[in-house]
Amino acid sequence: MHSVSPEITIQNAALETSIASAKQGLLKFRQPDGHWVFELEADGTIPSEYVLLRHYLGEPVDAELEGKIANYLRRTQGRHGGWALVQDGDFDMSASVKVYFALKMIGDSTDAPHMVRAREAIRSRGGAVNVNVFTRFLLAMFGILSWRATPVLPVEIMLLPMWFPFHLNKMSYWARTTIVPLMVLAALKPRAQNKKGVGIDELFLEDPSRIGGIKRAPHQSRAMFAFFTGIDILLRAAEPYFPKKLRAHSIAKAVEFCEERLNGEDGLGAIYPPMANMVMMYEVLGFPADYPPRAIQRRGIDKLLIVGEVEAYCQPCVSPVWDTALTAHAMLETGGDEAFGPAKEGLDWLATKQVLDVKGDWAVKRPDLRPGGWAFQYNNAYYPDLDDTAVVMMAMDRARRQTGGKEYDVALDRGREWILGMQSSDGGFAAFEVDNLEYYLNNIPFSDHGALLDPPTEDVTARCVSMLAQLGDTVETSKPLADGVEYLRRTQLAEGSWYGRWGLNYIYGTWSVLCALNAVGIDHQDPAFRKAVAWLLSIQNEDGGWGEDAVSYRLDYKGFEAAPSTSSQTAWALLALMAAGEVDNPAVARGTRYLMDTQTEKGLWDEARYTATGFPRVFYLRYHGYSKFFPLWALARFRNLKSTNSKTVGVGM
Repeated sequence: MHSVSPEITIQNAALETSIASAKQGLLKFRQPDGHWVFELEADGTIPSEYVLLRHYLGEPVDAELEGKIANYLRRTQGRHGGWALVQDGDFDMSASVKVYFALKMIGDSTDAPHMVRAREAIRSRGGAVNVNVFTRFLLAMFGILSWRATPVLPVEIMLLPMWFPFHLNKMSYWARTTIVPLMVLAALKPRAQNKKGVGIDELFLEDPSRIGGIKRAPHQSRAMFAFFTGIDILLRAAEPYFPKKLRAHSIAKAVEFCEERLNGEDGLGAIYPPMANMVMMYEVLGFPADYPPRAIQRRGIDKLLIVGEVEAYCQPCVSPVWDTALTAHAMLETGGDEAFGPAKEGLDWLATKQVLDVKGDWAVKRPDLRPGGWAFQYNNAYYPDLDDTAVVMMAMDRARRQTGGKEYDVALDRGREWILGMQSSDGGFAAFEVDNLEYYLNNIPFSDHGALLDPPTEDVTARCVSMLAQLGDTVETSKPLADGVEYLRRTQLAEGSWYGRWGLNYIYGTWSVLCALNAVGIDHQDPAFRKAVAWLLSIQNEDGGWGEDAVSYRLDYKGFEAAPSTSSQTAWALLALMAAGEVDNPAVARGTRYLMDTQTEKGLWDEARYTATGFPRVFYLRYHGYSKFFPLWALARFRNLKSTNSKTVGVGM
């Protein structure tokens, strides 16, 4: 942690060289049409599921591709013998079982040293009985577990009215799109082709065919879990007697739901799990491989692959809107025609991606609201993202300030209208939903991951507050803005930080909120600022950077969890401190020096650690772009503030 060290002086010439080098490095990643998209890496589960999907479908073996995926999976094996959710992370049972299964399917001998280590690690922790719900469904489809080991998911849920306690629109978008095709699979109980006949009985300490229901997860209430388990038992007994016509009608509704949201090759929900489930759904329903929606979805899955000379993996999704918007911010901060021109081209590309003609699932709760947001991926019109929308809008506003033009005015007006309409009743903003507060659903047996909902969060709320303030709203003139600020004030933790739902973790949340409070015009001497600054200073690493471990998401919260410095987390801390008026603080100079000293010859930064979050404690992300645009952004802001009389950041981020 931070200790007293000699004051560091940043030479202007060296800083300019560092900024110029980073800018050139970032420009090399620009796509021909002006946008940016970087690799988005998760853990070993997605590439393993990809391998198993191909064998489920009985597709011809692509030995070269499978060999490269196997290389990736072997390299990412942890010292504990299994696989983790983040680099150097703790053993994760579900990831380890899936990776072992995939490697065995590819052809790795069970006697190979890495397979022996993995098997021993799994068995020493109670065996594969301890996998999560999604893995249980996968193993049931391969005939390894019986369907009794999975929760009941009646496809008749498709017909339930909105007032019913368990309704699709009371879940998050990612849960909804994953569950709908999975319900068809659960109803028809297919069997994988598995032409090699590969099984993993050796990972169990008992007969896997006799394994029953799942155990209560740590986040689940004993009473609520017992209640829902009772319902699960009743449904299992009653399901065989459901009318066949009702089941057929429900399956048809599920297929209709999926095909309405197909997004072409971008896929259902534009994320891997729903896409894979949809392809398997078509398979069990008897649709041939060349049936257009099935073929389109299958091609879309292959578009998620990252194939190198030696290794390959499958991305969970792609992030072009997010990457382009954040890169545009970094370029606009850098300044000069060489940076502004590409930023403007990226924003022009983003303008074409605004969703103006589709009322997505969010409209169930806001039927009179006009669409106007941006999705995270190339195409995902049913599920625009408030976080992306706010970030895009702030970049567009920055650009129009420079040009004095009005080309983004209509887009900004529509985006602002949509975000205001998506504010939840507690004053906060969520990523995709509004008032998605049915917390009891996280106690159903299916929700052992605890990620069934999309409630308001500090980081997304901060982004929306920043955007509204940058566009001219004030707490005096705008009740939505005032409510958002109040939400942020009451969610500050005792030590001064804020939770980061979509970035890891308290550093990310604190950066997001300090930018918002600054944009609103709250005095930098306000206690909220002072506590947050003191906290950020207290967690600075000896090398001048900042880092935080994924363990900070633990249910039994014990505060910040230190980790080696990373370029992205250091950049967030620096941007947060500068938003708080601390550009002259020696800690900022030390952090800036850390970024300059760790910059590579290509002008960018190496960052192997995962610093983003899919679902806390369940699924993490490594954005390959974060180590490219965030450090440049921080360096350029430091230069800009040091070279002006005003030490106040004048934009929302």
